[in-house]
Amino acid sequence: MSRRVSAAMLTGASLALSACATPAVMHTEEQLNTVATGCGLALGELIQDEEQKKLLLMVRQDPSVAQRACVARWARRNGLKAVFVNMRFPEGGA
Repeated sequence: MSRRVSAAMLTGASLALSACATPAVMHTEEQLNTVATGCGLALGELIQDEEQKKLLLMVRQDPSVAQRACVARWARRNGLKAVFVNMRFPEGGA
């Protein structure tokens, strides 16, 4: 009986660890733009890093708390880490 319990526990632990090791899926630009507009961002303000696929970058000047929370929720649901890059764009032209 104890062998059965040990085997079941080992199998459960293996399954739990394999779920954590799932590689990140590369999302299309269209998918990211859909998320961006759904979170109140402009097209192109969400980028998934090709080298570090688990990173979802939000590049925006002065994002709202709601926008950041929306992106963070989507990233978490999709196994990604949200990274917020606050950009300061120069005002006016050169």
